[in-house]
Amino acid sequence: MKPSIVWFRDDLRVKDHPALRAAVDDGAAVVLYILDEESPGIRPLGSAASWWLYHSLTALREELDALGIPLLLRRGPAEDIVRKTATAIGAGALFWNRRYGEAERTVDAGIKAWAREAGLHVESFQASLLHEPWEVTAKTGGQYKVFTPFWRALSAQDFREPLAAPATGHGYTGELPAYDGLDSLRLLPTKPDWSGGLAEAWTPGPRAAHRRLAEFVDGGLAEYKDGRDRPDRDGSSGLSPHLRWGELSPFEVWHAVGSRRSESAAVFASELGWREFCWHQYFHNPQLATANLRTEFDRFPWAWPDAAGHGGAADGSAVELRAWQQGRTGFPLVDAGQRQLWHTGWMHNRVRMVAASFLVKNLGIHWQLGEQWFWDTLVDADPASNPANWQWVAGSGADASPFFRIFNPEAQRTKFDPHGKYIARWIPEFGTPDYPEEIVDLKTTRQEALDAYKGLRERL
Repeated sequence: MKPSIVWFRDDLRVKDHPALRAAVDDGAAVVLYILDEESPGIRPLGSAASWWLYHSLTALREELDALGIPLLLRRGPAEDIVRKTATAIGAGALFWNRRYGEAERTVDAGIKAWAREAGLHVESFQASLLHEPWEVTAKTGGQYKVFTPFWRALSAQDFREPLAAPATGHGYTGELPAYDGLDSLRLLPTKPDWSGGLAEAWTPGPRAAHRRLAEFVDGGLAEYKDGRDRPDRDGSSGLSPHLRWGELSPFEVWHAVGSRRSESAAVFASELGWREFCWHQYFHNPQLATANLRTEFDRFPWAWPDAAGHGGAADGSAVELRAWQQGRTGFPLVDAGQRQLWHTGWMHNRVRMVAASFLVKNLGIHWQLGEQWFWDTLVDADPASNPANWQWVAGSGADASPFFRIFNPEAQRTKFDPHGKYIARWIPEFGTPDYPEEIVDLKTTRQEALDAYKGLRERL
């Protein structure tokens, strides 16, 4: 029997995996994972994401071993590796779950064309999003640019039930070529190994993901509507990195949450909808991380400093950027968020908005530098949500927060960390001479941002 290759990407699970089920039904499955950071347009992973991927692949291998399905690991350009692998093992079929970035789709299309020409059966499946971006369109045609009508249209649909894990005994047992070991992918930090805080905070892998989902649905979901905005409480679901890496499918989360009919469940479902909206934007705007969706912001006078301190006139902004990255701005909610991020690879969503607003509007630094920092330090950074959320805060994106909405970090701290528990956890020196003074004046920088925006509007 010819083996069937399942090409895994951001779908590191065995449950609700249509491509894996198709290969198992074909009779002799082989899983191939390729760390491709070389194909044109593919964005290399950030450091925290690489750490997560290593441990997620470790957990995936255990689950595949239990099913008797081999996992082959390679690093390099995907098109070349898929061709060579399929030819080396005499594969008869090739399956994968679809990706939605332009560069990824270009790679997939090239492989699909080659496979068909080579006589392989090749098929792709919907598994990473609740919707196909080209199927959900506005009444005028094309993409949705406002979240509310997008979510109204999408949430009215019926979504398929999740698939069970495949049965054991359908893995390929023939001879396989030698392939890279996990360590050869060079995913873990070494000199120094800064990942201890990530390991304390997270357990990557499908089993941990399903455990966290069950605990959230049975416990935290009931208080989610109010608790999600409180960084001093454990009110978040903690599911974002598991969704980002496909250890959970959105269908699994949707149906698990939908079983609890409550206002909090509806609020959480809309957050899942926002993830879909971000991918909807990314599909239609492949340069989401590098270009303003609202092109009038191309003329906005953001600073673009070098955090290392180089760059001539930008040196003052470079110092401010570095203080923001290190959690040394003198504004405790911003600083606590950055320290939480550095230690755990994650930042509370309310604090993300405050920290982003402070960088873009109070420090006047370009949102792309914040997006790049989050890309490198977040375990849940994905190519759609990360830039879409930064553009939302900056005012340059789809359905964006108005530019004149400037989060006051002190007012936000009083409202959402009223007893100072979040600050105390991440800034033990707060209130002592060791804590830095405020690097800018909020009132002055707010007015400067508004004046710059007013000038931009007048030039249109």
